[in-house]
Parts: sequence; C-alpha cells; structure tokens
Amino acid sequence: MDLIYAVFRKHTTSSTKSLQNFECLHEGHTLCSVSSQNIVAFTTTTEIEDISGKTWGSHVYVADLNTPWYSHKVVSNKTGVTALEWDLPGDKLLVADTAGNVQLWSFKDHILNDWVCLGTASFPGEHILGAAFFHNGKKISLVSEKKDNVYYNEKFTHLRFPPSVRYFGGRPMEGCLVISTTGMVGVVIASREGHQGSPQLIITSDSLGSTRHRITAVDICYGKNGHFLVAVSSGSVSLPIQCFRVSVKQGDEKCVIMSQALPSFFLQSSPIKENQYRHVSQLKFVVREDADSLVVAANGDSGCLIEIWELREKPLPIHKLFQPKSHSSQTEPFKTVLWQHQSHFMSSSPVVCITTSKLSITTTMPPPCYVMVALADGSIHCLYRDSLKQVATASLNQAWRQEEAPSSKQQRLGLRISHLDMSWLGCVLVATDTQGQLYLYRLLPISEPGGPMTVPYACTLLEYCLVTGLDWWDLLVSLRPSMMDTVCERFTESFNRQLQQVQQFHYVQFLNIKTSLYRLTVNGQSKAADLTSLLMLHSVATAFKSLLRPSDLSSHDKGPAESLANVDKVLFHLEAKEFTVEPSTLQSLQQLIQWVADLALNLLARLPEQRQPGKSSGVRHAFCC
Repeated sequence: MDLIYAVFRKHTTSSTKSLQNFECLHEGHTLCSVSSQNIVAFTTTTEIEDISGKTWGSHVYVADLNTPWYSHKVVSNKTGVTALEWDLPGDKLLVADTAGNVQLWSFKDHILNDWVCLGTASFPGEHILGAAFFHNGKKISLVSEKKDNVYYNEKFTHLRFPPSVRYFGGRPMEGCLVISTTGMVGVVIASREGHQGSPQLIITSDSLGSTRHRITAVDICYGKNGHFLVAVSSGSVSLPIQCFRVSVKQGDEKCVIMSQALPSFFLQSSPIKENQYRHVSQLKFVVREDADSLVVAANGDSGCLIEIWELREKPLPIHKLFQPKSHSSQTEPFKTVLWQHQSHFMSSSPVVCITTSKLSITTTMPPPCYVMVALADGSIHCLYRDSLKQVATASLNQAWRQEEAPSSKQQRLGLRISHLDMSWLGCVLVATDTQGQLYLYRLLPISEPGGPMTVPYACTLLEYCLVTGLDWWDLLVSLRPSMMDTVCERFTESFNRQLQQVQQFHYVQFLNIKTSLYRLTVNGQSKAADLTSLLMLHSVATAFKSLLRPSDLSSHDKGPAESLANVDKVLFHLEAKEFTVEPSTLQSLQQLIQWVADLALNLLARLPEQRQPGKSSGVRHAFCC
C-alpha cells in the first residue's frame, strides 16, 4: 500500500502562528467519490484558491485522477454537503446537503471543466445522510470457472440484474434515492419528458419505517430483484442495526415507494466489555451489489470495534403442531433468514471512515474484496473481507514533502482523514483530509492479498475494462514497469483470437488501451504515436463510411424478416462501387480529407527512417493496407 501522490493546498509561508490560523480556517468535514471513469469529486470548506478563509461554505470540485492538480469547481453550497455520489456510467453527479436539497449535475458536451445542473429537488427540513442512483440493470462479471477461456463471450457473462425503476417495457429510469436523519426516504426521478431538453424531476417521499426515528449512520446497496437494501443505525449500540427493503415503482400518475422491514441485529458483545463501545459510527455493505454482508463500526473510549455480519438462511425448528400436514414421512425444515456475526477487528484509535468495493468482478461467492478503514490517528488499514485480517497499512503523515519547512510539517501532524473511496477496479484508494487535500494510494491486487500484481490478472482486468467500458487508469498505475511489454503482448494476442465481429465492436477501445500501455513503456513512445494516428484514421474512415448511400435502390420484393436474416452475409460482400457520396457532402469534409493527405505525405517523407532497424512502422503498414 504505497502513496502515489498527494495534492496540497497553497498556503502562506509566514510565521507559525499565522500558519495555525490558516489551518483552522480551512478545516471541516469533507467528502470524496470516484467515478467509473476515474474522475474524483471532492468537497472543501473553502475554495481551493482562497488563502484567507473568506469563502467559507461547502464547495464541490472534480478532477481527473491522472491530473489532480487541474481541479474544476462544480458548485458552491452555503450549507454543508453530506452526500456525493456518481451514477454507474460516471456521467452524472449527485450533491445533497444538510438543508434537504438534492442536485443532479452532468458534464456539458463531455467537458470536465463545464457542468450543467439537470435539476434540484428539495425536501425541506430534512438532513440528507445517504444517497444512491438507480441501477441501470447492466452487470457484467467474470465467470470464475471459465477465466482461462479464449473468447470474451464465454469468459464474461451478463448477469440478470433488474433496473431499480423501469418504464413500460423494461427500459431503466434515471433517478436517485436519498435517506435523511429523520427516517425519510425520498425518490427523485429524472423524466425525459421535460421541456427544452432538460429532464423533468418527479419527487416523492415516504417514511422508511412504520414510524419516523433518528438515524445517524446509513448505507444503501442494490438488491438482486431491482430493490434497494438500506441499513440504518440510531447511533447507540443498545439499539439494533435495522435493515429495510425499499422498492420504487412508477405508476401512471405518481411514484410509489414501498418499504419493508427485514431482520435486524445487535453488535456482538460477548467478548467485549460492557459499554466499552457505545456509538455506532459507520455502516457499509461489503459490496454495493451484494446485500448479504455488512460492515459495522463502533467507537468508544478505548478505540473502535469493526464487525462483519452476513445474512444467512438457517433452518428453524418448530413444534409439530405448527408444522404443515404432509403425507410424506419427512418434511422440509422451516427456514428463516437472519444476520450472523462473522469476524471482528479492534483498534486503539476511533474509526473515522470505512469504504469497500463498488463492484464484484468475478462470480465467486462470497466475492473477494477489501475493507478500508481510516482511524483518527491518521492511519489507514487494509483488511481482507473474510477474516478482517490486516493486509497492509499506511499513515497520512507519510505524505509530507521532503522540501517542506519543519514548521509546515509540524502543523500537518494535526491533519485528520475525513473520507475514503476506492476506484471501481479496486486498484487505488483516494483519501481526503479535513482541508480537502487529496491522497492517492496504490492497493495490492485482491486476487492475491499481500502479493504483487501478476500478468494474467492484469490482462484479465484490461479485458474486463474492454468489455464493460470502465476506465483502466487505476490499473496502469498498479503495474510494474517491467510488466508493461508482457502485458501489452498478451492483451494483444488475446484480442486477435476473438471473432471478427467482436474485434470490430471493441476495436476503438482496444486501440485506446494499447496506446496507454505503450506510453508507459521505455521504448514505446513511437508505437503510441502510431496507434494514436491509426485511431484517428479509423475515426475518419468510419465518418466516411457513414455517409455512403446506395447508388441504385434495391428491390423490395423480400419482406423485412427475410432481409434481416441476410444482413451479416450482405455486410461482408459489399463492394465500394455500389455506393456513392454526394459532391456537396464531400466538400464539407475537406478538412478531414486534407488531414489524411497530409498524413500520407508525411509517412512517405519519413519512409527512409522507418526502414531503419528498431523504428516503428505500424501506421505506414496500416495506411498502405
């Protein structure tokens, strides 16, 4: 668990007293959240450029994990931001605050530094504590028994995972679900029937339980039947950890929220002294798409206690008078679902934040994953899910820069971790302190806890990103430089074995991944440049092909069904002379045609250089073909 980088705020280099005042002005509770495209959203109590503390509030920023020093402000809030969540594709950002406001933001024209608010929902008098976007029903996993297969369609499978809310016909709806401190469950649906392209928000709220009650900790995960599973705590260990099944249905006139209470449980207290741990501070499902395991953290005077509970199905003996009458001699035992304590972890310092894996890549049950724990003493512990065994540890104090003055280092001892979040592949961990400063840590691969990253596992993750569309940057920073060439060769060899239609579908994403791998190799810069030009040529060729029109309209003797059955055969036997492009359309593509001509002339001029040993000729060969 190594520190990759730390991004600190600017501050004045004056006296120690002035530095202390500076630190106090900018401290506060902050949040961070990593999207599936490795874009981090984080909050600060003052603006990043502010060195005087005059912009007190709650400010939301976004940054690419590859260039974290280029941060862009999304919104400035007067009230504190309490929930920060990305949707599954990584396009929309949810911002909720203590005043009950829920804002939905999105990129404008896919530009990171330009954001547009899709809408704002208000729940007056409510303190939003947790939030989650609707699931879109798309879930792809690696089949554990077929991980060594050659073809992607055998190695990866689309699991049945219904969307959280559906239109007529099963199309997924976009929206979010929020939980407040008073036990309110709110739903915001972004309908596509709005005016001027902006979605129309449908807002509904209801009580989570039969009566409202105070909530201090909450977590939300996705159920396998399209519902949400919500775990809540009132803060005291003398009160149970309650779980609810929440379903949302959109009717013809209004949205309906249905909440059902599930089995609850108390913290395990047999090996622990009574009243040693009094306050439940954190709840977190082990995997966001696995509702069977829950992590509970409690603080006390002597430190913290972290427990893992699993939802198990167990037979329950009942009296024969209550058993159903059956003609057979043996009747099946009555089964019930209950929470069972699995393992625990104790520390002498209180827990500040817990984060877990966002998704399970494999179909293995239970899925292998890490539980990341941040403590008040500035330490971060990486625990393995099965037994909560400590795999690695790190400290916030290790992020000092060597060139910093001793007085600055002394003041950084007072910094505390505020929030944690893992990347979607589970390769890196993002931490933010009370001043909104970012820290990025490299994690050990979950396939071999405590061991190094292997070439087969790295290639499998790259193929998973190729199929699912997830960003692979966090995997690249986890690879050793000596592995790059081997991983690239094996990844290319695996892709070339796929069926022709599969290669054609994933070709653009394949070029992007391969280009990023070559950029990290010692002698791969020229190959990366070749692949970049090849990607541009492929884009230009695709643009030209999309403009082709048939010269002569074919006869319509055959019906639509019969024509559709011959689509594959027709596509592979088309000839260029059967299509044409209007001259006026070609004139509008003058810039692209000129670019292709310039590239061709440049390659011809550099032909003598390409013939020298060790020179790359990828683009020349691809262009000539």
